[in-house]
Amino acid sequence: MSQARDQILQRLRAGRPADFEVPPSDFSVVRTRDWSDAEKRDLFQRKMESVHTEVHRVRDTDWVPTLLRLLAEKNLPNLWVSEHKAPGQTLKAQWHADLPSLLHDNRPIEEWKVQLFEQVSASLTTCRGAIAETGSLILWPDQHEPRLLSLVPPVHFVLLSAEHIYSTFDEAIRAQQWVSTGLPTNALLISGPSKTADIEQTLAYGVHGPRELIVLLIEADS
Repeated sequence: MSQARDQILQRLRAGRPADFEVPPSDFSVVRTRDWSDAEKRDLFQRKMESVHTEVHRVRDTDWVPTLLRLLAEKNLPNLWVSEHKAPGQTLKAQWHADLPSLLHDNRPIEEWKVQLFEQVSASLTTCRGAIAETGSLILWPDQHEPRLLSLVPPVHFVLLSAEHIYSTFDEAIRAQQWVSTGLPTNALLISGPSKTADIEQTLAYGVHGPRELIVLLIEADS
């Protein structure tokens, strides 16, 4: 296989003109988006809601009551959070026995995967930001919030800070310095709940992942 590849590359190089130059790259088409912060928030919400994602605008001081209300409205018996993340610590400090069970597990995901698939009704994760142009969340799973938490539970809650909504994917990569900081094993772009369609184009949600995606968009207190 390697010999055949080398032969193909040799023929391609031999056929290239001697004065060939690599054309300049013009990324302005994906960089130029002169949107205000308010416009980015509005566009992100419209894009997300167009694919059946719930977006709730909250303040840093009231996202917990909003989350509790949604858990009650959806009759969810439990919620998984990471004790190692600030939101999980906030919830743990305010939780009491009358609320749905607050789940967490510090073991490697392989050791509690069965519980995740069979018992967890909803999860809450953080995110690195969002892209207004496409209506996408940016998640970087780690050992405390593994990839399966955004894939397995039927309902996925995500906390998003409004100041981390970027106009484009290019802007997000540059602002967060992805090249210099390095990438995780999985860098996720999530643009709605899991959905699929059969041959008759009947759309179904929750077939290959969460049936509901709920974003708590935290805006600065005015």
